Amino acid sequence: MIPVALSPDVTRRALSRWMEAKGPDGDTVISSRVRLARNLTGLPFPQAQTPEQAAEVVRKVEAALASPEAAKAGLGEWGLVRLAELPWLDRAVLVEKHLISPNLAQNTETGAVVIGAGETLSIMINEEDHIRIQCLYAGLQLDEALRLASRVDDVLEARLPYAFAEKFGYLTACPTNVGTGMRASVLVHLPALVINNQVGRVLSTVVKLGFLVRGLYGEGTEAVGNIFQISNQVTLGPSETETVENLRNVVVEIINQERQARQALLQEMRDQIADKVGRAHGILLYGHIFSSQEAMQLLSDLRLGVELGLIKGIDRTALNELLVAIRPGFLQKQAGRELDAMERDTKRAEVIRAKLRPGRSPGTAER
Repeated sequence: MIPVALSPDVTRRALSRWMEAKGPDGDTVISSRVRLARNLTGLPFPQAQTPEQAAEVVRKVEAALASPEAAKAGLGEWGLVRLAELPWLDRAVLVEKHLISPNLAQNTETGAVVIGAGETLSIMINEEDHIRIQCLYAGLQLDEALRLASRVDDVLEARLPYAFAEKFGYLTACPTNVGTGMRASVLVHLPALVINNQVGRVLSTVVKLGFLVRGLYGEGTEAVGNIFQISNQVTLGPSETETVENLRNVVVEIINQERQARQALLQEMRDQIADKVGRAHGILLYGHIFSSQEAMQLLSDLRLGVELGLIKGIDRTALNELLVAIRPGFLQKQAGRELDAMERDTKRAEVIRAKLRPGRSPGTAER
């Protein structure tokens, strides 16, 4: 990997590579993520370490990534920034882009993050664990995310002494991550299953199979805009490859059920669905005040219309980008100042109108 200064565009632009429309199964799967938790021997977990020890972790990771071995791995350019150097709005944007966790954003004393070119890769330092390698890809690309995360992991492990036990695997601050230290997850959009009241049944089956279902920003967040995060729960026992394969199989079944539900909507209540998505499109094009919750629901309806072919002329990438562009942190970053709730709601509507109507005629709902 090649060290460069972290581009200010990371927090100035909403679009990341994981939002691109070309991702496999992108009609249902927004993104795939693999995260590996690692800790260093000889140092306390982040919750118990001193500022000096935390600074040592940052130095060690930075040196490992700048090593000749890392350059030969062909991982591209990267930039490291300490959270203490970032204004709170920049930290908020990184959370909204899924590049850091809310937990790390609060660690302004010792936290740091490495962000790779295209923002497919981020490495959180001194979060709950010393190191959290995270790879994000568009659509259903769990294997690709695992391959990149494993390459980065190999580069770091060649230079750093990982905390590892033969009996348990990688040791982590939270016992639920011990073993592989891996969390693999996908973001899925399931509007048809929500409309036909089947989503509860489908997701309860997923939970019974040993997977977790959460909201857009993971643990502790609710599902908004009919977007759900599905991830593995077990890290001790199955290998990383087995875990990814099991998760992929579950997600493929969910994709099939969502697609079947969408076709059933078209066949059984086409006019009602065309009306629903057409109204959402019109409100988004001409509305001037949107709360975050309302905007997410309307964009979910619009996305359904685009995927069903009822709305023309809107690119899936633009809809993915709006997931970040309408968030409170990004809106305030774009404005260059803190905004009150009404100002955010007004700015959110302005951003949506600009993105959906960039000098072209609006799409229409079709019979």
